[in-house]
Amino acid sequence: MAFERITVDPARMGGLPCIRGMRVTVSAVVGQLAAGRTIDEILADYPYLERADVLAALEYAAAAVSERELPLAKPA
Repeated sequence: MAFERITVDPARMGGLPCIRGMRVTVSAVVGQLAAGRTIDEILADYPYLERADVLAALEYAAAAVSERELPLAKPA
C-alpha cells in the first residue's frame, strides 16, 4: 500500500516515517493524538501541516500495526 504523504528517507530523522519529507514524524503526530490533542490543536502547533497529513499519519499507523510477524512454532 502506498502512502503519498508519508516518506521514509534513511538520511532524514533516522529513517523514521515522516510527513511529506518534513522533519515531523508519524509517531510525533500519532503520539499527540493519543495524548488527547485534537487535529485542530496539532495544526495550530504545526501550521505547515494539513488536515490530510494528520489523517495520513493515522492511516499509516493503523497499517503498520496490522502487519505482524508470527513466531515459528518450536519443534516438540
